Amino acid sequence: MKWRTWLMVAILAGAFSLGAAETASACPMCKAAITTNDRRPRAFMYSILFMMAMPATIFTGFSIGLYRLSRQRDVDNAALSAEDDASSPL
Repeated sequence: MKWRTWLMVAILAGAFSLGAAETASACPMCKAAITTNDRRPRAFMYSILFMMAMPATIFTGFSIGLYRLSRQRDVDNAALSAEDDASSPL
């Protein structure tokens, strides 16, 4: 039941943020630079996108690593409890 609550909160937060977003407009010089055939404005745009993607990539990597560690801990705890149950003289 807990995951459904979190899913609903995430959906509502996403819907609210999309509904509250306004159209972004570039400055006239940036807009004119993108329409030309010069490669520098496009390279600048791609470098900005790359810099924006790096924090998300790093956060995702750490999150996956922590998730795997927690799953391994659960497996180790289950194995230890099974050993304890097997060795108890009941």
